[in-house]
Formats: sequence, C-alpha cells, structure tokens
Amino acid sequence: MGKILDRILTIILLTALIVCIILTIYIVVTPKIGERFTEFYILGPEGKAAKYPTKLKFGQNGTVIIGISNHEYRTMNYTVIVKFSNVTIWRKAVTLKHNQTWEYKFTFKAIKKGRRIKLEFLLYVDENFTKPYRELHLWLDVS
Repeated sequence: MGKILDRILTIILLTALIVCIILTIYIVVTPKIGERFTEFYILGPEGKAAKYPTKLKFGQNGTVIIGISNHEYRTMNYTVIVKFSNVTIWRKAVTLKHNQTWEYKFTFKAIKKGRRIKLEFLLYVDENFTKPYRELHLWLDVS
C-alpha cells in the first residue's frame, strides 16, 4: 500500500512540475501587450522641442519636423493633413508597423498676414476623416 501511495504522489509531483515548466515557458515567450497609443509630434527645425518658427514675414518659409510613432501593436495607416489658417496646404499617407517611427522635415510658406494664425497638424487613421485621431497646432505671427 505504501509503494502505491509513493507512486501516486510522485506522479502528482511530476505532473505539477511539468505544468509549472510549461507555464514558465509560455510567460517568457508570449509578448505582453501594453497600452496602445500613437505618438504624434512636431519638433523645431533642429529636431528639438524648441525654436519653432512662430514669427515669420509674409512669404517666408518655416520648417518643422512632423513625427509619428506607432505603438498600437498592429500596422496602422495614417494620413497627415496640414492646414494654414483652415486651408489645406499638405497631405501625406503613412503606413507604419508596430514600434516604427516616421519623421518628415516639413517646410511651409507664410501665405497670410496676421497675428495668431493657426497652423494645424491633423492625424487621421484608416482614411476616416470625420474626426482627427490626434491634432497639434502652432500659433504664428506673420508680418
């Protein structure tokens, strides 16, 4: 009777050990999905969050860097639209895989005089243009 009980306990212990090893391998191999998000940003011409071209003369060019980083855990189809005083001046479709980043040196021309003119950077997903997924703006003074 003692030998049978020893064998049963040994089988239970080995089964538990095998299950623990399988679970450990599963936890190590399976990627953990964290928060899903998209970074959408603009940088100054030197690639830093500084020295944005906010004071321009009429007809003068300004340059910013537009950036998108995909952390959505899937391939994303984005469209960037830039508007100067509610007039679309640029549009670009961008497809990014997970953890991929895209940056573009964007140059625009001050086409209207005034104070606090809005330069908008709108990000849309999957050609759904009803509402921007992300939006940024710069306020410009054009003399």
